[in-house]
Amino acid sequence: MARTQQERDRERTRITDDDGVAIESALVGDKLELSYPSSDETIVECARLDIPEEAITALVGPNGSGKSTLLKALSNHLKPDTGTVRIHGEDLDSFDQKELARELGVLSQENDSLGSISVEDLVYHGRYPHRGFFDGPDEADHRAVERAIELAGIEGIRDTELGQLSGGQKQLAWIAMVLAQDTDALLLDEPTTFLDVHHQFRVLETIRQLNEEKGVTVAVILHDITQAARFADYLVAMHDGKLYDWGPPEEVVTEQLLADVFGVEATIEYEPELQVLPKRALPDR
Repeated sequence: MARTQQERDRERTRITDDDGVAIESALVGDKLELSYPSSDETIVECARLDIPEEAITALVGPNGSGKSTLLKALSNHLKPDTGTVRIHGEDLDSFDQKELARELGVLSQENDSLGSISVEDLVYHGRYPHRGFFDGPDEADHRAVERAIELAGIEGIRDTELGQLSGGQKQLAWIAMVLAQDTDALLLDEPTTFLDVHHQFRVLETIRQLNEEKGVTVAVILHDITQAARFADYLVAMHDGKLYDWGPPEEVVTEQLLADVFGVEATIEYEPELQVLPKRALPDR
């Protein structure tokens, strides 16, 4: 039976692991109401959101459910109408832009068009939070850029101008730029968009490698619920601008969630690993 909203909100305020040990959160959103300056309509209402430290959290839900809006608030690209967002206990508003960029790497859907620069030059842009305005790149910058290019698997196109790349190649170049920031936390808005299946898994494996080797905290929007459930440690399920559920995938992904949030009738198999088997689309409500 699905949990009530009150039960979900109460559980999110006391996050523990299977042994009852408290889980620290890298990012916390409290009592959030979010809208855009061009509209008076509230897009997202969220009593409490936690992005656990050194874990991967996937935001899932249909188009228009509020995932990207919530991610914009977590990255300080959208000021909440009410409520606060904190990173490691500090309000985002207490950081200037460069300070926050040393704490938080962000890949949005709206990337500037920079068609005339090379992939390598774009990746070096990711190092701006670590340098003074007139400083050239140092050895630490070179190492970070080389590692980011290697992780993203774009060595073969490092000298190519962005304007000559396919959509998938451009996405990998932007991902490398964010990786070069070398932050302890990453926010990624649909990083597998435009990518074929091979490159989708390359991106997800890269993120998992960063998480496992360096303890990087990740919040990522993914459309494929099965992929998200297999890849992430926690899921945030969004529906109509509200948090429908939060927790480990095996607790969140239920037949009720698939019906309520995605509007599909489906069967779920949990062994040997979680898999969603859709049957039919449910009538519109």
